[in-house]
Amino acid sequence: MKIRPLHDRVIVKRIEAERTTASGIVIPDSAGEKPDQGEVLAVGNGKQLDSGEVRKLDVKVGDRVLFGKYAGQTVKVDGQEVMVLREEDILGVIEA
Repeated sequence: MKIRPLHDRVIVKRIEAERTTASGIVIPDSAGEKPDQGEVLAVGNGKQLDSGEVRKLDVKVGDRVLFGKYAGQTVKVDGQEVMVLREEDILGVIEA
């Protein structure tokens, strides 16, 4: 991927949700909701504080994260749809 996020921004690829319920019912794309989990593909250098210092981000490439339904901006890069989020839009890191 040829994109490098600036400052406290993070590039995230959505992780597709299950399309089948536990009882075996298949949910069509039009009825399903957008997934609210993703994998971090790239991170910026960090947030610049008022003092001029740069605070490193808490997330790293490869982390699986949880974010709000309407958070971030969706863009297409190299034919792949990804999201650009600020670190503060990430609700948490999903531990394995």
